[in-house]
Amino acid sequence: MRKTLLAGLVAGLLTGGAQAAFLDSETPGVSLLPGGVYESGLFDESAAEISAYDANTRRLFVTNAKANTLDVLDLTNPRKLQSLGVIDLSPYGGGVNSVAVHNGVVAVAMEAEDKTAPGSLVLLDTNGGLINRLTVGALPDMAAFTPDGRYVLVANEGEPNDAYTVDPEGSVSIIDLSAGAAAATQADVRTAGFSAFNEAEIDPSIRIFGPGASVAQDLEPEYIAISADSATAWVVLQENNALAIIDIANATVTDLKGLGYKDHSVIQNALDASNKDNGINLTTWPIWGLYMPDAIASYSYQGETYLVTANEGDARDYDGYSEEVRVKDLTLDPVSFPDAAELQREENLGRLKTTTAHGDIDGDGEHEIIYSYGARSFAIWNQAGELVYDSGSDFERLLADIIPADFNATNDENASFDNRSDDKGPEPEGVTVGQVGERTFAFIGLERVGGIMIYDITTPFAPRFVRYVTTRDFSGDAAAGTAGNLGPEGLLFIPKAQSPAPIPLLIVTNEVSGTTQVFGVMPD
Repeated sequence: MRKTLLAGLVAGLLTGGAQAAFLDSETPGVSLLPGGVYESGLFDESAAEISAYDANTRRLFVTNAKANTLDVLDLTNPRKLQSLGVIDLSPYGGGVNSVAVHNGVVAVAMEAEDKTAPGSLVLLDTNGGLINRLTVGALPDMAAFTPDGRYVLVANEGEPNDAYTVDPEGSVSIIDLSAGAAAATQADVRTAGFSAFNEAEIDPSIRIFGPGASVAQDLEPEYIAISADSATAWVVLQENNALAIIDIANATVTDLKGLGYKDHSVIQNALDASNKDNGINLTTWPIWGLYMPDAIASYSYQGETYLVTANEGDARDYDGYSEEVRVKDLTLDPVSFPDAAELQREENLGRLKTTTAHGDIDGDGEHEIIYSYGARSFAIWNQAGELVYDSGSDFERLLADIIPADFNATNDENASFDNRSDDKGPEPEGVTVGQVGERTFAFIGLERVGGIMIYDITTPFAPRFVRYVTTRDFSGDAAAGTAGNLGPEGLLFIPKAQSPAPIPLLIVTNEVSGTTQVFGVMPD
């Protein structure tokens, strides 16, 4: 009876006219109740990417890359997001990439006008007042506080310029805020860099391939997860298909772990590799998927830390250097691929995006291995960076069953069936983890087709699919703003103890539709 009353109360708090598709597995878990949506009014301009929440003021801070601002939203009533104004970030740099909040301090990662120059970590109060500004590495891409609030970490991606003539080193800045945000000086900013690995023997599955680049230049930190005890950070190096492990207190990279490859020749890893095959064609192919995760999150199980990744994939594609080609453009080794002509037909593997940087084992110009970008899955790794679970072909199989008319659609137009099969499929990008009752759930955002995959990951070795939720309207017009929420980029879980509602919330920022959406997370 209490649960029925609570469900009615929460539905009244959250239901605000949004539409959602809830598709149950047989496993009890959680439902997402659609709440308020804030619309920036900008289409396909990255006007809603990353969000952070301050529980004391019930304010949500959302990065708007197009305007170089933070949108400040009132989350007091989750069914109706209210704008409290914007914070202009143009005095602090050329573009905002990330935001994080801890105890009333808003940390903003700002790239420089020249993205290859050092960027800034800007510390603000919740009204947008400047507390401090500190210099960090080139292209700061993510900011994250340690759970104890002592440190804020910044992943400095260090991307090259478009001509690939300037390639700054990637690094992680670790800022000690133990004396307070206002008291921090440049001396409190330490750098965990990668120069120690320049002459070291590293895992061969780590991709080091930028023209003329050292290891330190080539490694590009993307996203950060931190242990519950605030001692260790795990940093995704997406383009390198690797993970860096960092001792936070000592600001030292203790290990680099290659994430290896996914074997798409086995049935559990089947995929649709072509947008020219006139249908849904999940099958096996003699290719290896590069995990190349984007977002990463961490949680604890039986005293150990486990890492959850959204395995998006990302190629280097610059004017000065590009690794990206289609399989039909490779010269395949006739011994490894005696059926090369058949494989390279457009309806088979010919359209699949691949890399010229790897696969020619003996350097004779013929490829013995075909790689693809991303694993079209989410994965769980132990704290040493070893794979313990991969969702295989779940995402594409589920989408084929649930939304067959819009399978592998792209995110900026409807009527785009099968559009992304030759690229990275549904393209899992964002991930967050949250505890509801005694269970732990992973929420994975699919950047292209849209929607959220929910898994019960309480036991990291045996996750269970719970539900797929989407608020995309495939009958609408994307550019006109009538197609719902498109291109989920950032996901933020707000636990019940901090939520303005009697249940946890999930915040999803959608970069293509420029919308921020609230969901209530309701236990079944």
